[in-house]
Amino acid sequence: MSIKSENFREKAIEYTLFILSLSAIIFLAGIIFTLIKEAIPAFKEIGFFKMLLSKDWYPTYDPPDFGILPLMAGTMVVTVIALLISIPLGLACAIYISELAGKREKVFLKPFIELLSSIPSVVYGFWGIVFLAPAIQKYFDIPSGYCAITSGIVLGIMSAPIIASLSEDSLNYVPKSFKEAAFALGSNKFETLMNVTIPAAASGIITSIILGTGRIIGETMVVLMLSGGAAIMPTSALEPVRPMTSAIAAEMGEAAFKTLHYYSLFAIALILFAITFVLNMLAEKISKKYRIKLGSSR
Repeated sequence: MSIKSENFREKAIEYTLFILSLSAIIFLAGIIFTLIKEAIPAFKEIGFFKMLLSKDWYPTYDPPDFGILPLMAGTMVVTVIALLISIPLGLACAIYISELAGKREKVFLKPFIELLSSIPSVVYGFWGIVFLAPAIQKYFDIPSGYCAITSGIVLGIMSAPIIASLSEDSLNYVPKSFKEAAFALGSNKFETLMNVTIPAAASGIITSIILGTGRIIGETMVVLMLSGGAAIMPTSALEPVRPMTSAIAAEMGEAAFKTLHYYSLFAIALILFAITFVLNMLAEKISKKYRIKLGSSR
């Protein structure tokens, strides 16, 4: 192959990658533009702060109410429950696989964890309907098992593999010299793990938790199937709720085109996008700020 043809090939690959990268930016910009364009009429007519702080979401009433505070509260309750499950479970799995498991166990456990993260959310939702919701209803003696705690438990199980996989990678990046130095100073395995390995991998662990939180907040199918769908201010985890994602999924098909209800759902989508965008930016910032520079200037 001649030098000219080799240069042409390299340039073709370079321009192709550039076009693909640029198209991703264009698509993102298009999504942001569409969300803002369709959400502005709702903010103008209802008022941004009134929409955020009002406790009434009754889009079919006359006159309708479009306060999204109960939807945001439902999202927060479900997210907190999910994080209380996913963080300990995910970190425990990561620590065991990275520090305690033997080679044969690692060969089995690592792919198994990654397989769990690839299972479609609707499958988790069906498991929640068939098994978890009836169990919650019977155990707590409540009218319905479709409530915040049910969807929170399922979301916690769903997001735990993400936290486990990313945290395990971070723990593996900690140099062996750190651990050997701790052992040389008389630390046992547990002390080395708690005082050296985990703090050294803290940036990756925090990033995995933030990304897991974004997955929980943005999940639609599970909360649509299991949260109960009641747009009320939750006073207990055993009450039905309607998170923001489930409100969009349940009502977009029923909202008349270009009506205030339609625009309000886009406003919810814009707020959700802003939350997940901030979480991703925060994860990137933490990763850059606290990354251990292992002989690298990056």
